Amino acid sequence: MTTDDHVARIQQAWQRERPDLDVSPQGIFGRLHRLAAVLREELVAVYAEHGLGEGEFDVLATLRRAGAPFERAPGELAEHTMVTTGAMTKRVDRLVEAGLVTRRRSDVDGRGRVVALTPQGLELIDRAMTAHMANEHRLLAPLTAHEQQQLEELLTRWIAAHGG
Repeated sequence: MTTDDHVARIQQAWQRERPDLDVSPQGIFGRLHRLAAVLREELVAVYAEHGLGEGEFDVLATLRRAGAPFERAPGELAEHTMVTTGAMTKRVDRLVEAGLVTRRRSDVDGRGRVVALTPQGLELIDRAMTAHMANEHRLLAPLTAHEQQQLEELLTRWIAAHGG
């Protein structure tokens, strides 16, 4: 498959300037980088339609997929969203202020805290998640179902090889 996109032009320039280097990995990394930026914009736009930032969506989605009663300790939230506990505190503070989650003492450990979805938070994340999945399907539409499966398998194998 021949392409004449931005990444291909960069590779051609490097091949001209440094023919001794194999720049073929740029074809993958450059396109992944560009695609990730485009996809992130598309994903974040849907969160914004629901009044959420990426971090708030992530917290609400993590609570929602925990199952009833839709709660987790802040440390668990940080672990499931891959952010620091400090960043998690700021996200939770914003969500508490918006009335989408509550923060209370743990029934198990009086010193610990628990973050839970409010009914408004549950309703919002369900709406936002439905829109998010429709958006992801739309973004994958240029690929056939078989290509999507192949891509998922390749990415899964690649990330596993790097400890992910």
